[in-house]
Amino acid sequence: MPPHPVSSRTIKVAPLKCEFCDATTENDFLRHHLATTQAQLRVTFLFCALFYLCFAVTDLIWVGYELKTCLLVGARIAVAATVLACLALVKRRPDAIPITRLAATIVEVAGAAGFLLIAALRPSEFSLHAISMSIVIIVIYIYIPNRLLYAVAIAAAATALFIALAWALGDVHGMQLGTMAALLTLCNVFCYVAARRYEILSREEYSAQMVLKNLSVRDPLTGCYNRRHLHEQLLETEISRAQRYKLSLTVIMSDLDHFKAVNDTYGHYGGDAVLQRFAVLLQSMTRDSIDSVVRYGGEEFLLILPETDLAGGELLAERLRQTLAAMPVEHAGQQIAVTASFGVASVDFAASAPNAHVNMIAAADDLLYAAKNSGRNRVCAQQLV
Repeated sequence: MPPHPVSSRTIKVAPLKCEFCDATTENDFLRHHLATTQAQLRVTFLFCALFYLCFAVTDLIWVGYELKTCLLVGARIAVAATVLACLALVKRRPDAIPITRLAATIVEVAGAAGFLLIAALRPSEFSLHAISMSIVIIVIYIYIPNRLLYAVAIAAAATALFIALAWALGDVHGMQLGTMAALLTLCNVFCYVAARRYEILSREEYSAQMVLKNLSVRDPLTGCYNRRHLHEQLLETEISRAQRYKLSLTVIMSDLDHFKAVNDTYGHYGGDAVLQRFAVLLQSMTRDSIDSVVRYGGEEFLLILPETDLAGGELLAERLRQTLAAMPVEHAGQQIAVTASFGVASVDFAASAPNAHVNMIAAADDLLYAAKNSGRNRVCAQQLV
């Protein structure tokens, strides 16, 4: 289903954690990029596994054939095995965002822990290890897509432990240790700035796409779906779903009564205020993310109600009719009294004829005009068989 109308609240990005403040928007963003994220994870995971295994040669060169070498090689194999296990987990659950993030976090922790163990077992080379540590930091921030807060926590903790190991086990002290700590801290800061910029830019790009998508599927005055989106995607999607699961589907065609008189009396701004108030009423009394409200024509609105039978649709239409009639629209210090007529058509796909849905909207429109012709401000309903 297309996104809800875009507002400054839904596309606002938190400055520190660099995520959308609106949880639904953030989840939609992550799902939109899930395939790309997993592809990047696969490449990075395989590279990390090869990196750890190939550098086992350096263990043999620097340590020789000793028990320590077996521990080093075992640590590298354990990291590679963890990476491959996480790769298999992501492949098995390709649609699960939490699983993808969990796999990224496990690999970051395992990679950092494995490197720290290798550094501890080869304490005479901490100056060289510092170069490798900077590479580990870059990979955590930039090349493994994960929550930025998780990357900061893992990279900062790994850096602190590395400095502690260099002080406790390595021949690194005084100015040399301070310089190493400063450079690795700067590496964390620069990587955070780069990762933060990337996260913000990617969300700004997604926000722009959301705005353009909403402009293409929604009416700018009321925020309801437009007729083009109804016929290109919305109606077909809901009918197909109802057919597949043998559910009821109900549509309500509504039209404001004597709307031309409203425009003539209160002007087009008054008419726009009435249309906006009616749209807000329709959206507030339907189910969010389930029902759909479409601006079908000038003052005509269509409601699509999945998993709703005729009685439910008729009840909703009657509630809408009564609420609108009881609540005049305020505009420029004036009270504009308005009413609406409703036509309700419903199909039960578990019991109706195969083609009963073909003219659903036309049937609802006919019922609407039957309500108009019988006095307006009323509801006419029919079960299509």
